[in-house]
Amino acid sequence: MRTGINTPVRRFPPLTVQTPRLLVRALTLADAPAVTAVFDDRQTRRWLPFPDPFTPDDAQQWCTDLAADRRDSGDGDHYAVERREDGKLIGCLWAKRTDWAAQVTQVTYAMSPEVRGMGVACEALDALSVALVLEHGFHRVELRIAPGNLASRRVAEKAGFTYEGLLRNAGYVHGGRVDLEVWSLVAADLKG
Repeated sequence: MRTGINTPVRRFPPLTVQTPRLLVRALTLADAPAVTAVFDDRQTRRWLPFPDPFTPDDAQQWCTDLAADRRDSGDGDHYAVERREDGKLIGCLWAKRTDWAAQVTQVTYAMSPEVRGMGVACEALDALSVALVLEHGFHRVELRIAPGNLASRRVAEKAGFTYEGLLRNAGYVHGGRVDLEVWSLVAADLKG
């Protein structure tokens, strides 16, 4: 299968990344209960347009069929962020909107309320982004963040992303349409 500009559609690369505290790995059906808790959190739903409420059935779909569809289409993948000390799922990352010709992908994240403010989102985002660039040949990883989401902006800054500008009226949350800030990490950022 080919895209409009003669670029073969590629399957998103399998990926597992470890840090001293975390394991970033593909989601499985067994992760669904923990994913339900992460995505049904009020703060997560404030900034990400997930169903409200986010049900166990939604989580099962997210961990299995939706992840497989995204992976098989080449669009991205869904990941668990697991605490290594006890194996508990404490967050999720997902890659989407992958452009194989430009070797660009977008990453989004959501963390369990119990680990917010502990640097987990930054550590997981950094590990995934570095692996995508250095191990899988991506030239650019993007984030899109609603301007009012100050915690997510801090994560982007601490993970080494650069603010590039504002996409006006480019996103939506449960409260309606929002602008989205664009942040990026490019291969040259890692060669310093």
